[in-house]
Amino acid sequence: MATTKLTINNNGSVRVEGDFEIVDMQGNNYDLGGRELVSICRCGLSKNKPFCDGAHRGHFEHEAVAFALPPKKA
Repeated sequence: MATTKLTINNNGSVRVEGDFEIVDMQGNNYDLGGRELVSICRCGLSKNKPFCDGAHRGHFEHEAVAFALPPKKA
């Protein structure tokens, strides 16, 4: 069982829960204030990127349905 779970929400964010850290491009940690659950913006409209602030409502559509990726290229 994974210690981190990502849930791709329909028409919305990616919910991240469990034991995780989030870092920027320089490797600096975001201070999550002890949270074990955050939502990451997928629409690009959040004023709190990379975190979701709900700005996607009515402006972002994506039906999240799991599928298998093709085999890795060698």
